[in-house]
Amino acid sequence: MYICTLAKLQYIILSKSTFFPAYLLTFVNTLGFSILIPVLPFIVEKYNAPEYVYGLILSLYAFFQFLGAPFLGGLSDRIGRKPVLLISQIGTLLSWFIFAIAYFVPSDIEFIYALPIWIIILARILDGLTGGNISATNAYISDVTTKKQKSVIFGYLGGIAGLGIIIGPGIGGVAAGGPISWLGTILIALSISLLTVFAIQFMLKESLPINKRRQKSKFNLLTTLLVTKRIKELNPTSFIKKVFLLRLIMGVIMASYIGTVALYIKDLFLFNEQEVGFFMLFVGAYLAINQAFLYKIVVKKLGELKTMVLGFALMMIGFVLITIKVDIVFYMMLYFVLNLGFSLVLPVFNSLISQYGEASKQGEAMGISESINSLCMAIFPILAVLLFTKIDYQIYYILGLVPLIGIFIIFRILKESKNEQPVIKSGILEQSI
Repeated sequence: MYICTLAKLQYIILSKSTFFPAYLLTFVNTLGFSILIPVLPFIVEKYNAPEYVYGLILSLYAFFQFLGAPFLGGLSDRIGRKPVLLISQIGTLLSWFIFAIAYFVPSDIEFIYALPIWIIILARILDGLTGGNISATNAYISDVTTKKQKSVIFGYLGGIAGLGIIIGPGIGGVAAGGPISWLGTILIALSISLLTVFAIQFMLKESLPINKRRQKSKFNLLTTLLVTKRIKELNPTSFIKKVFLLRLIMGVIMASYIGTVALYIKDLFLFNEQEVGFFMLFVGAYLAINQAFLYKIVVKKLGELKTMVLGFALMMIGFVLITIKVDIVFYMMLYFVLNLGFSLVLPVFNSLISQYGEASKQGEAMGISESINSLCMAIFPILAVLLFTKIDYQIYYILGLVPLIGIFIIFRILKESKNEQPVIKSGILEQSI
């Protein structure tokens, strides 16, 4: 009995060590965008830069992640996952070092903006390019999981990514409250990135055998920018195309939400950066609970597609609820609805792509998916902020209508699946043989 128990424990430890570097990578990549949300406005203000520079710096990271994701994903299909993940994470580590240097550079040297602002811009560009390794991370997970495991593991990844998006501002805001101000935020991000480099080097094993790698193909920047052309060249099934469309809808929602929520909460409760950070930290705890318990229960009972329908419906309700001005305790209870909606939808995309995409093109398909998300993050935060300055909280009424499009698309998928007489198992579409 003791031998069996020991063997089971060893299996659990080894399986966790297999996924741990991927979990860290996912967290670090999303943290790279979100950790600066509550502190970046104060950094921009400190160096007397115009307010739009805040949106510019946020967008630069996402735009260059958009450029980097398909290249790194495709490269991992050709030379393997580990070298791509290691080199790209070293690049992210370097970007945080560059960002830290800006803290010590004199601010009286100016060329349009103060010199520290230009150094920060350079750091964000580098971090965006290397942050595109999320597509290679997802491909690695796809390599080492069975079809039965994919839904659960990608659920964890989605939860970790969501946690990075939501909890990042909390970490950033709280760390900036110390004596070294925003440098504390950067040092925390740098430390996490360094830990990830060691985890990849010593814990991650190559998952893509040489005989399964694709032949070398030329990287085309124009093709990268034209996502629709890349999808056409990938030649995915109709089902995967609809998953990409759903990814676009969710990207618009999340990018608009992330670009405005710190400003909205700050104005609603007159918070400073630390208080915004604590608020986001509390919201992050919501997400952890939802991902650890509720998501797994719901997806097991309903399957991915119906889980997404429920998640989109909760978002519609949640966006209306967060516009209600009440005391902070009751407000946090209302906020749970929107958070749960995010939690149910975010993990689903990569799970579906992994299960129904062509095995030899996993990296490229994941890269397209992440590029769609990154393109939304590069465009819609700025647009949302501009709209927010005009109509204030009413922007969330508009965002509350967007999930309707996603629900309509999912109903179309389910209707088409009935016409084609597929087998439905736990709500997950499976083609009959």
